[in-house]
Order: sequence, then C-alpha cells, then structure tokens
Amino acid sequence: MTTVTGTDATPSIAQLRQALPLVSVRGLRVAYDGLPVLDGVDLDLFPGETVALLGASGSGKSTLMRSLTGFAPVSGGSVRVAGHDVTNLRRGELRSLRAQVGQVFQQFNLIPRLSVLTNVLTGALHGAGPINVFGGFSGAHRRQAMELLDRVGIAHKATAPARSLSGGQQQRVAIARALMQRPRVILADEPVASLDPKLAHSVLELLQEISREDGIPVLVSLHVLPLALAHSDRIVGLRHGEMVVSGRTADLDAAHLAALYSDGEGDDEHGGA
Repeated sequence: MTTVTGTDATPSIAQLRQALPLVSVRGLRVAYDGLPVLDGVDLDLFPGETVALLGASGSGKSTLMRSLTGFAPVSGGSVRVAGHDVTNLRRGELRSLRAQVGQVFQQFNLIPRLSVLTNVLTGALHGAGPINVFGGFSGAHRRQAMELLDRVGIAHKATAPARSLSGGQQQRVAIARALMQRPRVILADEPVASLDPKLAHSVLELLQEISREDGIPVLVSLHVLPLALAHSDRIVGLRHGEMVVSGRTADLDAAHLAALYSDGEGDDEHGGA
C-alpha cells in the first residue's frame, strides 16, 4: 500500500489527530458466497476531516460504506463507528447506530411530491417519537429544518415540492436532511456523480465546510480524481478489495493514484463500486 505522511501537517490536521477517531476499521474482510470483496482494510476517520474514497468499479467502495452501518456482512476484522462495535450489534442497536450516521446518495432519495421542508424534517423521524410522527413535527424541529435549509442555501425553496428543484438543489436538501439527524459521521456515496462539474464542486465544498465547522468526519466516494484532490483532507484508495493508497491529499497527485485504475474494470457484483 502506498502511504504518504507529510512532515508539515497544518495545525488543524494535527489537532484532528489528537482526537480519537469516530470511525476505526481494522483488518476488515467482507465476502459474498465465499468470494472476497474486501480483504484486510484499515481505516480511521477523525472529527472534522473529509476523506475521499477512490477506486475503480468493483473495488469495494460501496461495500466498505455499507459495512460501516451493518448493511454488509463482516467476515473478519473489527468495525467501530461512533462508539459502536458494528460487528456485534443487535437489531435495535443497529437502528441507534444508523440514526447517528447521515447518508447522502447519488440519487438524492427525496420524496418528490413533498415539500423541501418536509423532506428535511424526515431526517428527524428517528427521534421525533410516535406522537410527532403521526401528528406533525414540533416547532423546534421546523425551526431547525429552516436553519439547515438556510445553511445549505435554499431556504427560499422551503415550500416548493422537491421534484421542482434542480439536481444540485435536491442534493443540498439531502445534505440538510442528513444534518437533521445530528449525525456523528456522514457517508456520501457518489454524491455528485449525476451533477455537472460546477455543481459537483459546490456540493463537495459544502460537505467539506460542514465537516470542518461541525467536527463531523465525512467519507465521500468519488470517481473523478480532480474533485478528490480539490475537496478532501485525505485520500484512501481501494483496488480489488484491498487498500493500496492512503495519505494526506496535499501529499498525493495523479501519479500516486494511477494504480487504483490500472486494471480495475468491471461492476461491483453487490450494488456498485
């Protein structure tokens, strides 16, 4: 594995490394039908940093993300997320973990006919309680949702149906919805794959800003190297299920990352790269 460690770490990075990681993965192995998808992966995510996850289709990126919330079967190793030992959680404990992990997807996963505000409010369902779920959200929840919409720059669209928004705007709604959970960690799986380059940069800038300001680690899987180099603090790269690159973004370039795509063609057999 190519590991690049800088000797001139900025104060912010140095401070991050003094904290305990909110995600700690050691020797992770995942197999489907006896076929290894991930083999011996190590990963730490620290408060306030954005980590880009790179790799060709079939490298195991989506499987790694799913393993962090218990959606992929762990065959070996350990996975700890926000204080939870993911490999030994019962169903109720898994729900608690997943409530602490905000997720942003390529397809937005909004409810098209509902208003932007209501879509953001759904991020609070896990903590709203049965009365609020059936009888409406509290005023405090609504104020929080409006504050988050303002933060992501689309408060003026609060009453519009989600289907009326552009792709970039819908992804901002999805980010606000994730923040409504008050997450400890954010996982963003190809969040800009369906956006044009300008919108992609703006969405990734927003995620990195949130990470730094709120101290939330963000793991974001990407295909485009310039986006990863422009909008991350660290880059980790998978190839055939193994981690072959890990380093500070400032110490990496396209040459370091070329090995990730040398012969990694093909689709992930279990739902994406």
